[in-house]
Amino acid sequence: MTYRPPFVDEKSITVQPPHPATLEDDELLKHCEIETGRISGPGGQHRNKVDTAVWITHTPTGVEGHAGERRSQIQNRARALFRLKLKLAIKVRTIVSRDGHLPSELWKRRRQGEKLPVNPEHEDYPGLLAEALDVVTVRRYDLAGAAGILGVTMSQLSRLIRHERHAFAKVNEGREACGLTRLRS
Repeated sequence: MTYRPPFVDEKSITVQPPHPATLEDDELLKHCEIETGRISGPGGQHRNKVDTAVWITHTPTGVEGHAGERRSQIQNRARALFRLKLKLAIKVRTIVSRDGHLPSELWKRRRQGEKLPVNPEHEDYPGLLAEALDVVTVRRYDLAGAAGILGVTMSQLSRLIRHERHAFAKVNEGREACGLTRLRS
């Protein structure tokens, strides 16, 4: 067997493990700046007079998540943090082993046989998506090989990625750049 070095996507931000999307909220917030403010739009007097909108920026990468659709700053903060984790999962890569990657505890806990049931609104989704994209990227966007390493079927892996349209588009861009056919939506 010949050694093939891990593929690194030049368009992604690369960080050392663990992936920021897999961190607990409190740990992730230690590396973030939080701003609050007002935004215009519907929502009544409370929304327009109180700083309920929240912007959270992950300082090491510059990736930002924001929310302002709720009348409560606490609800907007939770929503902004979830959106930040999703953006981190899509835009940031950690280098993993191309052939010897061992699935994380989160991945093992969520996997049921070769299936991976997860709602895209569940708090575990960004971490699972980040790990899936790390493995898919390091394998030059080979979904079948990545699915084998992660212990799920190719259709389960593509379904996980397909739930987030920006992740799906990024995988298709990478596949085209590597000379592979696009995944169907």
